[in-house]
Amino acid sequence: MKTGIIIPCYNEENRLNVSAFKNFISEENKYHLCFVNDGSKDDTVRVLKEIQQTNPAKVSVIDLIENGGKAAAVRAGAKYLYTKSSVKYIGFMDADLSTGFNDFGDLVNTLHTNNNLGFVFGSRAKEASEGIKKDGVRAIISKLINVLIVFILGMSISDTQCGAKVFESNLVPLLFGKKFKTKWLFDVEMFIRLKRYFGKEKTVSFICEQPLSRWVHMEDSKLGLRDSIEIPFRLVSIWINYNLLNSIFETKVDTYLEPAMRVFEVPETLMAA
Repeated sequence: MKTGIIIPCYNEENRLNVSAFKNFISEENKYHLCFVNDGSKDDTVRVLKEIQQTNPAKVSVIDLIENGGKAAAVRAGAKYLYTKSSVKYIGFMDADLSTGFNDFGDLVNTLHTNNNLGFVFGSRAKEASEGIKKDGVRAIISKLINVLIVFILGMSISDTQCGAKVFESNLVPLLFGKKFKTKWLFDVEMFIRLKRYFGKEKTVSFICEQPLSRWVHMEDSKLGLRDSIEIPFRLVSIWINYNLLNSIFETKVDTYLEPAMRVFEVPETLMAA
């Protein structure tokens, strides 16, 4: 069985480490990379197809015609991978490889070797190593934001926003059955959906926050300082929607392709090879 890795991409033509992805594809057989082009305005799709040619059976490319934000891109990838019988685990990581393949592999290994877990995610805050490099201003903002997130979740999670997460594929209907209410804070919504469905005690028992050995903030991040300042207001909006408005989420995933979504892939029989 394979682990599907969703890699959301927006205007990554000049930022993607093509050689690193090609090497990973050539060396690893237990993963299937699912690149999602989130309506890029540059030639990102061409670069993704170039990477795909390394081994088309190990790589799929989803092209979202319009930019919908990271939440929409990850959801599209999850919906697609959910239909693949050869994929047991599904996760996502950032296109800039701020979290590397080694750390992601450690997350998968933790999930694979512990039957009590269903969701493992990287942390840049919990037991942070010297390999975690953050911009000073962003680090301060992150700490302040996390205080608000912990209040909203009612669970002590040090870093909900790390871009490296992996979970059992059977959680996709619960996590991605309905569109997210925010473009960038969907990670918080994922934890809310888990808690509302399973309850706090069970959720805490099968999620695992695992320290990363390396994480480096990359310049030209799609989430700017202005976006960071707006995050508290968006978090309050999430809290209102899921609590005061008693937002009900669906546990169903539409497996059809949406009109503004194209997939470049090989047949399932080849993918499972």
